[in-house]
Amino acid sequence: MGKVLVFLFDGMTDYEITFICHVLHSDAGKDIITVAYEDRVVKAQSGFNFEPDCTLAEVVDLDTEGLILCGGREVDIKPSLVKLIQRYHGERKLLAAIGTAGTIMLAKSGVLDEATYTTPLTQWSTKYQYVYGIQDPFPRDNCIEKRLVRDRHIITAQSIAFLDFTLEICAWFKLFQNHQEKHAFAKLIKGA
Repeated sequence: MGKVLVFLFDGMTDYEITFICHVLHSDAGKDIITVAYEDRVVKAQSGFNFEPDCTLAEVVDLDTEGLILCGGREVDIKPSLVKLIQRYHGERKLLAAIGTAGTIMLAKSGVLDEATYTTPLTQWSTKYQYVYGIQDPFPRDNCIEKRLVRDRHIITAQSIAFLDFTLEICAWFKLFQNHQEKHAFAKLIKGA
């Protein structure tokens, strides 16, 4: 049984990650460890409240298999998160990001500089600069306008592709015996 970190923040788009967390915990036996900057309740866009298991400072020495980052409208990207993402990148652990905030976290950490990726933010505007307080963090030459992109241990997805996101993370963890099994699971959850 391995451990997977899920980063929580106020305004996170929780629907993007609930299914993958369910599958990893219930079907793969992974411990899902929720982390946040502070030890306090986080309110998601859905209105649900989430209490983190621990803070980022407490997971520095924790042995985990990867990090899942969900989207949201705003997120404060602090050095402690950047450092964790960069460490996981150096160790080639899973870095899975979905939606706006998730992909911005990876871009701001510099891990997309040499990776292909996707993001819902196909163009950076002054609005985003105001909301996130940064210039465009994305290396635009590496961006591919697709629902999901996997480049080695980095998985990025559009917000609407949360089922594809789940499938690809499951594939990364080798939860399917072969491509046919992955396709059968995709058909089951997507109905197509």
